[in-house]
Amino acid sequence: MSDTVANVDPAPDAADAPGAPKKSGRRLDGETVLMLVVPPVLVLLTFAGYVVWRQTADLTGAELEQLAWPLVVDLIQRHVSLTLVSSALVVLIAVPLGIGLTRGPLRRISPLVVGVANAGQGAPSIGLIVLLAIWLGYGFWTAVISLTLYGILPVLRNTVTGLQGVDPTLVEAGRGLGMSSAAVLLRVELPLALPVIMAGVRTALVLVVGTATLATFINGGGLGAIIQTGISLFLPSLIVAGAVLVALLALLIEWLGRVLELVARPKGV
Repeated sequence: MSDTVANVDPAPDAADAPGAPKKSGRRLDGETVLMLVVPPVLVLLTFAGYVVWRQTADLTGAELEQLAWPLVVDLIQRHVSLTLVSSALVVLIAVPLGIGLTRGPLRRISPLVVGVANAGQGAPSIGLIVLLAIWLGYGFWTAVISLTLYGILPVLRNTVTGLQGVDPTLVEAGRGLGMSSAAVLLRVELPLALPVIMAGVRTALVLVVGTATLATFINGGGLGAIIQTGISLFLPSLIVAGAVLVALLALLIEWLGRVLELVARPKGV
């Protein structure tokens, strides 16, 4: 007498039951939530401490002049302008160049280009800024060109790495569906490589906002002017105040880069 084993279907999941609400959107884990919440709170608390110190500290005339709110706001705006313009140029140059270095015959020279970019990244930023100022003249746009050249490497490297890391079977599957090379790039490769590319953009943002402090030496503006004045007049309070403002701006822009990276990340990647 043989035993008969009945095939019993497992109970349906509650989320799959008729009428149950379907899950949608992007779920955030605890680490991501902390990453999104802690940095802006830290920036706000530190800036509030700076404001309290600025309003209560016994400052000299030179310190009061350099830390006057209209001047500080103007320097912050100039610093942000340097950062955003340079970062936009970095993305416009590095991403297409990185895509080109993963296509056709240019693929052979991609290690050479990335190696040259690595070597350039190792050069002192102040040296690059000063040399370009001697060649092109002083001012905002010379600083932008310097910062753009300095920030290209992370985005270029991550674009090449991200595209080369896409599973070739997915590319072949796209072509098997009749997609053109451009369609495969736009609909398969770039979406999958986007998290790596955005990580490079975030790194470039932090590099650019920090290096923009040196733009003051070629009349490019920015918060470096406060630090430069503090060094020239031997006023440690100005040096610390300028450094704190630059650090807070860097933290805020790095946080914005993380938010942009999270928003731009395709669902399921």
